[in-house]
Amino acid sequence: MLTISVTSIAATEDPSSTADVSPRILRLMTRRRVIESIDGNVLPMRNAMLFRRKGRFWLDILRPGRYMCVLMFWGLMTLLFMTLLAKFALLNTLHDLNLDRSEFITARSVEISIRTNKLITEGDNIIISEFKETPLPLKLTLPDIWTKPNADLYYKCVQRSSKDIISGEPTNGYILVHSNGGLNQMKIGISDMVAIAKVMNATLVLPSLDHNSFWTDPSDFKDIFDWKHFVEYLEEDISVVDHLPPAYASIKPLQRAPVSYSKASYYSNQMSSLMKKHKVINFTHTDSRLANNGLPNPIQRLRCRAMYEALKFTDEILELADKLITRLRDDDKPFIALHLRYEKDMLAFTGCSHNLSKAEDEELRQLRRSVRHWKEKHINGEERRRQGVCPMTPREVAVFLEAIGFPSDTKIYIVAGNIYGQDGVKALQDKYPNIYTHSNLATEDELSPFNNRQNKLAAVDYTVALESDVFVFTYDGNMAKAVQGHRKYEGFRKTIIPDKKNFVKLIDRMDKGLISWEEFSMKVKILHANRTGGAVLRKPGKVVKSEESFYANPYPGCICEK
Repeated sequence: MLTISVTSIAATEDPSSTADVSPRILRLMTRRRVIESIDGNVLPMRNAMLFRRKGRFWLDILRPGRYMCVLMFWGLMTLLFMTLLAKFALLNTLHDLNLDRSEFITARSVEISIRTNKLITEGDNIIISEFKETPLPLKLTLPDIWTKPNADLYYKCVQRSSKDIISGEPTNGYILVHSNGGLNQMKIGISDMVAIAKVMNATLVLPSLDHNSFWTDPSDFKDIFDWKHFVEYLEEDISVVDHLPPAYASIKPLQRAPVSYSKASYYSNQMSSLMKKHKVINFTHTDSRLANNGLPNPIQRLRCRAMYEALKFTDEILELADKLITRLRDDDKPFIALHLRYEKDMLAFTGCSHNLSKAEDEELRQLRRSVRHWKEKHINGEERRRQGVCPMTPREVAVFLEAIGFPSDTKIYIVAGNIYGQDGVKALQDKYPNIYTHSNLATEDELSPFNNRQNKLAAVDYTVALESDVFVFTYDGNMAKAVQGHRKYEGFRKTIIPDKKNFVKLIDRMDKGLISWEEFSMKVKILHANRTGGAVLRKPGKVVKSEESFYANPYPGCICEK
């Protein structure tokens, strides 16, 4: 049986002994001890004084100046611990949500680039330059597939200043030019030669075109370009003549291949000295003979005037191109111009044979070995593809366009020659049946003046590509450079620039079932949201040969900001 009795210590003592004790102390003494009785055994219970001591302990702890340092130390340690926990939790969350950096840019960067066209990528780094912070929507927004970049803040700036106009002083000599390569390589080279003639104070003889390239086109300058317009447009810049005057016709020209990517000083000093001595120089090569950057502004502007204004195609070429454009737009719907450079010569040159048969691969290898001026003979095509330097296959183009969001009824005009491989464009046409070329869009009579004139047909295709609603290229060759630069010059018309290195990774992952179509498409859209031909500054590189081409992006130089 359990009985509990509470007895005051004061009650067991002599009452007279408590006479001098204050009532408060007496009350405390009365509550001092509790006696627990279990079966007659008396034991002491918990002493109330213990609680009083604990109370005094916490009062002492909180007393200023005594234990405050210890309290603050442990408080800070606790705060640090909680901060680390929060950090690791946040990093784990971001890791789950983060999109692979090597595959595409962040959603916020996309938003900034869409609003300002100021997103610049260098390698794996993203650099945002000069943008105004604006409120962003909660949901990522991407531009319409047909919407061109905003060009309101930019304008052409290629006008001559009064001091740039030639004053009629005697010429230092004559430059003969042998343009090498295909149409666009020659066109770029001729534009450089116009600028070089200005630097050397020389007279330019109408250039001769290459008849020994892969296409062996016999067309010459007057067959492709409006030569009278070329001479008249440049008459305030340089003197251009049809042929050498009789007094110089008997002079043996000095043969020279100028050093690639040279500055203006190379021509104003070394080449000018040779010209004053020999009077006539024949430049045997014109490709990439002038630097992309570091040239005086008047020279850069002259290059653009030559490329985009003076080198006008003949009326015959422009008339056929206009007919094809009219037929493509007969239902008032936009169309894509696709430079599908999946052609035999390019595949042999690059060593790319993805999705081709072994026999086709061997045929390309034999062609590469037979062309003496193609220096690389043994190439790992798959490694090239992973590096993003191979032309996209027709199937890859179809998947790419679908992922971007172009519907299957989109009209596509192919600005290229015959597509190589036994399947040709079948993989593309299965998804996009409205495929056009000059061959199936023009009549036989319309094409008859262009038979065996691949450079003239390339000029027709160039014009259609320039005027298209969207231009897409699958290989960064000379036509891709020339057309995209011209479209920038004409107000930043939309040009989709595939990120092939990352696209190849994505399509291979999708083909292996590692990502769904929805995820693949979303990543492709974000990856290319700011690769639409907007205003991005051309910057010099560490190696001149790897710099962005001046003719692919004439900003700065020929495009200025308001």
